[in-house]
Amino acid sequence: MKVTYLGHASFLIETGGKKLIFDPFISANPLVKDIDVDKLKTDYVLVSHGHQDHVVDAEAIIKNNEATLISNYEIATWFGQKGCTVYPVNHGGKVKMDFGTIKYVNAIHSSVLPDGTYGGNPGGFVVWNDQNCFYFAGDTALTWDMKLIPMTCPTLDFAILPIGDNFTMGYEDAVIASDFIACDKIIGCHYDTFPYIEMEKETAQKAFADAGKELILLAIGETIEM
Repeated sequence: MKVTYLGHASFLIETGGKKLIFDPFISANPLVKDIDVDKLKTDYVLVSHGHQDHVVDAEAIIKNNEATLISNYEIATWFGQKGCTVYPVNHGGKVKMDFGTIKYVNAIHSSVLPDGTYGGNPGGFVVWNDQNCFYFAGDTALTWDMKLIPMTCPTLDFAILPIGDNFTMGYEDAVIASDFIACDKIIGCHYDTFPYIEMEKETAQKAFADAGKELILLAIGETIEM
């Protein structure tokens, strides 16, 4: 499995023979300089909620690749009206896709689409197949519902958690979240993009290390094998 960081909360993950892009916010991200949205290749685009910093490039990527959007019913409907191929899910539901099984799980945040349309309730995704199982949390506060993930899904190999504070949980709560989800390998996201969410990366990594866990902070465009 390959994981490529596209900046902010955007990732390209290759698993089960398919490519998945999560929460694409690339062309409008001031920190992204070397990624051309029009050259990205994917089979699916997964959107956790409707905020612009998670959907701004979704339509272009979907149409460029004849890809399928996976998101909650409201977001899927909105993109479907724009001519995108969509697959709607909702909280607690799981579905078998050609890359594995996906489950849409709770997140504590807000959600509105760029034109003001209601974006449904925000969520995250747990994805698993014969290779790996991982959790993409989306934008969320620390929530007791995270404890349900190890009870209802396979053991996580890694998780992608927001750590920038202010709009989501900070790294301190993310350490607790890693306990709730029973996962010691965390990839951090949703930090440093804007002044509101700038953070001291070394302090965050030390907090995870002190808890016996690993916090991976990727450079934009960096790819790792998981």
